[in-house]
Amino acid sequence: MLNPRAPVAIFRKALHNTNRRCLFSRSRGLLTLAIETSCDDTSVAIVEKNKATRAAEIHFLENVTADLNAYRGVHPIVALESHQENLAKLVDKALTHLPVASDNVGGHESITLADGSKPRCKPDFISATRGPGMRANLFVGLDTGKALSVAWQIPFVGVHHMQAHLLTPRLVSSLNQDEGSSCSTSPPPPVTPELPFLSILVSGGHSILVKSSSITDHEIMASSADIAIGESLDKSAREILPTSLLQNAKNTMYGKILEQFAFPNGSTDYADYRPPMKRGEEVLKRETPWGWYLTMPFANTRHLQFSFSSIASAVNKIITKKENAGQIMSHEERVDLARESMRICFEHLASRTIIALETLRQKPGDEIKTLVVSGGVAANRFLMTVLRSFLDVRGFGHVDIVAPPPYLCTDNAAMIGWAGIEMFEAGWRTDLSCRALKKWSLDPQADDGGVLGPSGWQKV
Repeated sequence: MLNPRAPVAIFRKALHNTNRRCLFSRSRGLLTLAIETSCDDTSVAIVEKNKATRAAEIHFLENVTADLNAYRGVHPIVALESHQENLAKLVDKALTHLPVASDNVGGHESITLADGSKPRCKPDFISATRGPGMRANLFVGLDTGKALSVAWQIPFVGVHHMQAHLLTPRLVSSLNQDEGSSCSTSPPPPVTPELPFLSILVSGGHSILVKSSSITDHEIMASSADIAIGESLDKSAREILPTSLLQNAKNTMYGKILEQFAFPNGSTDYADYRPPMKRGEEVLKRETPWGWYLTMPFANTRHLQFSFSSIASAVNKIITKKENAGQIMSHEERVDLARESMRICFEHLASRTIIALETLRQKPGDEIKTLVVSGGVAANRFLMTVLRSFLDVRGFGHVDIVAPPPYLCTDNAAMIGWAGIEMFEAGWRTDLSCRALKKWSLDPQADDGGVLGPSGWQKV
């Protein structure tokens, strides 16, 4: 049946797009082509920020993920070959999405494409991930970005991958700063993280808790003593998920498949979730009808550190014990194990976050009003429920939780472009002699000096 509201929705969308075109055509701002190749995602984006209105627009964003299903995890060589095969094609496609040059583009030079289309605005600078990540993979994007910088004679910014994750919510809030979006039926714009803010960066390779005081000053308050939370969830998923699901998976994002398996009905399946009211309750063992339980890491200490390897190991022991006894784990038991493995991971994450917030509350000027959650695991909706519940019952109900939409949580070039814009506006450029960095800390107190530590930065 035809939706009677559809014409209204179409009109509003058209009006929204018209407002955005007008918004950007009056006073064009900073335009960048961005590249991300730190792991197994090849991504290119065209990102723009209007100086007058502070509004942002993503003109183009596309990812190609290496086919790693046969390896059930990241294979460096296969990922590298995927970057080499796909990056140039994505850049070529992105060029056709550069804004069309006109008389009111704020002084932008133009470039002419081989397809005979109208001249396009030349980017003000190039952004590319410099690190951390797999060095060979990083070099594919970094060298391509430097080549474009030389060819177009424009500046280059080598972006810190984790800094980009931290700043993504600022991109999201800028994407919604439209004139004409004041309609009473419009949803409120996302919260812009107010400095200082606390961030949880959680992915397959990272689990860190960071206090950000500026775009370049990020203090790491906690990190994982062993593996990242995303790796723990992936390992648990490979044990728990039925073989048929693993064989038919279209990618190696097993943690996401685990969430869908555990909660097929979405939030309805965890609507009755209740967090531990006090830290003392975190040590209590939750017995299951199946005779096993999972233990919370570091439950007896206030040490600001994460540990996720024990959770994946415990899942492996439960599965192995069942198999050695010649027993078949039922679907219902697998679902319960999936839910418990996620609950323990997320409650451990939330518990350390509460300790960090309590620590910062005692320091003048360090009152935190916003908790940013970013990285691939941030797309997990159960994680958001656990975090919000912990904050509410532990005295931090006033703290907002801000997370990018799922397509901006995982590795992508739009976040690299936005971080590049923020650094470019602050006067930072990267010398063309820069090299990719396999390891690159966020914290200025680290041996490498944090975001601004490595050589190659130039202040304009």
